[in-house]
Amino acid sequence: MDYFEKIEKNPYADLKWNIPEQKQGSVNIIGGNAGSFRTEVKIAEFITEKYPIEKVRLVLPETLRDKLPSLPNLEFLPATESGSFAESDELVTAANGADYNLLLGDLTKNAVTGRAIASACENSEKPLLITRDAVDVLAENMTNLLLMNENLVFLASVAQLTKLLRAVYYPKILLMSQSLVQVAEVLHKFTLSYPTKIITLHNGQILMAENGKVKAVPLESVGYSPIMFWGGEVAAKIVALNLYNPHNFMPATIAALMV
Repeated sequence: MDYFEKIEKNPYADLKWNIPEQKQGSVNIIGGNAGSFRTEVKIAEFITEKYPIEKVRLVLPETLRDKLPSLPNLEFLPATESGSFAESDELVTAANGADYNLLLGDLTKNAVTGRAIASACENSEKPLLITRDAVDVLAENMTNLLLMNENLVFLASVAQLTKLLRAVYYPKILLMSQSLVQVAEVLHKFTLSYPTKIITLHNGQILMAENGKVKAVPLESVGYSPIMFWGGEVAAKIVALNLYNPHNFMPATIAALMV
């Protein structure tokens, strides 16, 4: 299994020391609906305070305009009656208007929002990390063409990845009962078939897959519990390190994860 490697000690610690002193780059935090948007606000504040990013823009549905103060880096896009994103050219434009996008979720599960998110992901010309319930929404609108977008990164549970594989009738299956090696083998073959990148958590190990290569990092090296791992901060760290180290996904992600 020359494609699979367990990482016990961070070989890319120097990347954390190479974070620029001057602010640079731009990140979109995308998500929210009429009844839930706190995570998006919290993560936007977290990444702004922790990393020298020139512009962190919070992209929310129009239904939240009256619930938040007017801020320079806050953008509201067309919304459905249920309070989440509607299909619009503005959503695609927003995704292409930053150097990196973080799609955090908190989306209402309706067909219109599903199509809107799928269109934004399929047409994104910039890196886009998809996590939390945004993965579920996208799985219901998944196509082979969408998965061919090399800019997409999925930070998803094994159960969510199972939905993605089933959506495109992938011949291999993922199960929570599988061993670490078995899951790594499926990710190896899946990322040889599709140029998307995968990050997941299984048996106490964080698995990363890209171009058929799979690496595992112990969850304990991250400093988060399994529940906290999915809260958004880990995703924000991964986005920041990849922003500063473009086209260097595996090293940047490992550096972001290992404390």
